[in-house]
Amino acid sequence: MDVLKTKLEQVLPRFRSKRARLLEEYGDTAIANVTVEQVIGGMRGVPSVLCDTSSVSPSEGLRIRGIPILELTEATPEEIFFLLVTGERPTADERQQLSRLLSTGASVPPEALAVLQTMHQTAHPMAMLSAGLLAIEHRSAFRKAYEEGAPKDRLWEYTLADCILLLSSITSIAAAIYRLKFRDGTLIEPDPALDWSTNFARMLGVSNDPAWADLVRLYLVLHADHEGGNVSALTGITVASALSDVFYAVSAALNGLAGPLHGLANQECLAFILDIRDRFGGVPTEDQLRELCWERLRNGQVIPGYGHAVLRVTDPRFIAFYNFAEKYQLHDDCIAIAKHLYNVVPDVLREHGKAKNPYPNVDAISGSLLYDLGMTEFTFYTVMFGVSRALGICAQILFHRMVGSPIVRPKSVTLDELEQLAQRATTVPM
Repeated sequence: MDVLKTKLEQVLPRFRSKRARLLEEYGDTAIANVTVEQVIGGMRGVPSVLCDTSSVSPSEGLRIRGIPILELTEATPEEIFFLLVTGERPTADERQQLSRLLSTGASVPPEALAVLQTMHQTAHPMAMLSAGLLAIEHRSAFRKAYEEGAPKDRLWEYTLADCILLLSSITSIAAAIYRLKFRDGTLIEPDPALDWSTNFARMLGVSNDPAWADLVRLYLVLHADHEGGNVSALTGITVASALSDVFYAVSAALNGLAGPLHGLANQECLAFILDIRDRFGGVPTEDQLRELCWERLRNGQVIPGYGHAVLRVTDPRFIAFYNFAEKYQLHDDCIAIAKHLYNVVPDVLREHGKAKNPYPNVDAISGSLLYDLGMTEFTFYTVMFGVSRALGICAQILFHRMVGSPIVRPKSVTLDELEQLAQRATTVPM
């Protein structure tokens, strides 16, 4: 843990002083107006969450600490975590130290395995992942330190220790879920000589193809963080703001990620593509896909994988996966259909006129790549997402602990109160 702790002790004064200066100089400055539609519509677009690790621009997409994600597609997840946490890219030595640190506890914790083995055979893999993390909560250094009265401004050190333990364990827990749920139950032990993502790819036992290990690496990099306002990140931040440890917080975040409107979207997109394949007995023409899209829209259905709450351009993460398919010359039916949809859907949605963003998001192709390279059990895809997103959620929780963020407590209003507020706001003074 020394490599991250040392770096964080260097950058922490900068984080804290910047936050303090903003509060002192601009604490009373209004930065947004909130409409009734935004309150009723889930607070969409209201700037109310501090997230220093990443940002999403409607015109550019995801940036990690200010760096466009397409500039990070050759990075390892360890590099991404280091960057998220410290704001700086690691040196080769720092990356290797962090990689060794995450490999130290890579075997599945026995208490987590015991919980997984007793869960119902129809349990969803995401429920198993959430339960697996809770099973090792008793190991939390943060909870022990807090109960023993550790100084508040040093609690981030114990949070860092928990983050390392959680991240070093989550890949083995996830791999165990895959082996128990979809294989013969035999676990594959980690290789301490391998890095975090390569070990994960190995423990899953899906394929020995180098493309598989590279896809797992890229998948973990691209899904690691996506601002603080999405359901999983916001849930994790909120739970942690009550000074719950990261095992509670990340488990809760995963429960949000499991929703069909969030992390399950990738498997829904693949199901859509598989339905197309089955309907046409293979890869349809682009004219056939165009007619299919219009049929869905006329029936009030959406085109899975297209549109985004923030983006107004093609998701750069989609582009990264598309380029990956080109690099490894992946052309199976699902990937071919995904590529044809990319050529067809934006024009259809623009002509339809109701979509604010007619372009694909990351889910439009990510599942097809996993499927092509051997992971055909798409109820597991959100677990892959969750392993990745744990990087960003841990980083965000750690940042808030370092700068001393307070408990999250927005003001809620009833429908009657909201109506009264709206009426007062629209009353023109005589």
